[in-house]
Amino acid sequence: MSGRLLRLVCTAAVATGITLAPVPAAADPGPGTGAGRSVATLLTDLQRLYREAEKATEAYNGTEERLTAQRAVVKRLDAEAARARLSLRDSRGEAGRLARQQYRSSGDLSPYLRLLLARDPRHALDRGHVIGRLARERADTVGRLTGREKRADELAGRAREALARQVALAQRQEEARDDVRERLGAVEELLASLTPGELAAVAQAERSGTARAQESFLASGALGDDAKPPARPSAGGDRAVRFAVEQVGKPYEWGAEGPASFDCSGLTSAAWERAGTPIPRTSQEQWARLERVPLDELRPGDLVVYFPEATHVAMYLGDGKVVQAPRPGAEVKVSPIAANPVLGAVRPDPGGEPVRWYAPPRLPEGATDGSDEGYAGGYAPAAPETSMR
Repeated sequence: MSGRLLRLVCTAAVATGITLAPVPAAADPGPGTGAGRSVATLLTDLQRLYREAEKATEAYNGTEERLTAQRAVVKRLDAEAARARLSLRDSRGEAGRLARQQYRSSGDLSPYLRLLLARDPRHALDRGHVIGRLARERADTVGRLTGREKRADELAGRAREALARQVALAQRQEEARDDVRERLGAVEELLASLTPGELAAVAQAERSGTARAQESFLASGALGDDAKPPARPSAGGDRAVRFAVEQVGKPYEWGAEGPASFDCSGLTSAAWERAGTPIPRTSQEQWARLERVPLDELRPGDLVVYFPEATHVAMYLGDGKVVQAPRPGAEVKVSPIAANPVLGAVRPDPGGEPVRWYAPPRLPEGATDGSDEGYAGGYAPAAPETSMR
């Protein structure tokens, strides 16, 4: 099934009530291959498949990032090796020139005999001095030549090893790509097997589950005291948030980082790149390498990371909402923060001072439409302290 067809099928399955009207609980979902399984079971299966697809996508993204870095290493080592070979050639030419010059200057007699037979002993002494100087120069040149040969050999070995690592990473990238396609194929297969009634029931169950999760999350106090004034972003966070909101409505595409489509970490990394603060490409690396912040200290522009494996990420907008690229078949949108199980939060610019005045960006029409979830089952929101570093 093509990517375009996948998007159409997924969208049909996870759209809002505008395109998939909720069915009453007593309604018969129809005789599709999902018959005999409850809506909860179907939703759990779909969420599991989506989550596996996103884990595979993040693995692909991580391999792609390492492969890009390795290509740069190979290119640098190739350039250094080329310069070393050129320097080695020059040194060999210099050594040959000095050897020929010394041979012409010295002849076959020893310096002692030349001094005895010379008509002008002073001239012979001067000539011997020149010969000695040439010998020292040749020794120095030979020393440089030996060092440059070792350097050239070392660089050649390192270049071969780097190239071998690049080849291995390219193979791993192909395997990760195939894994993503296999996982998405399983999603396609399940979605294609469901009747319109089953699809509508699953979509309604998703919306209800998200609403309950958000209500429970906010009631837990995880985001702190409602009486506190809204947090203000840094200048960089402001730019990152506005960039992310401008992408609302663009399709999710695995491995994409803009400008026409994004996956989850592609959106967050592109937004902070635009803000002038490059961050790691994948959600797992963002979680591992960026500074963690308590959920009750979240400010717009911070990144909210989801699931125990840190396989999904979104950008905090404020007021308990995030902007995210949710999953295949969906579009970049604004979602409740608890649409997926929260692992914690990180801040790309911990040293950035909050702006003095902040007006949240205006959300485009339909920014909250579409599916929010699809990766895991229910969860209990963690207390604030468990989400701290």
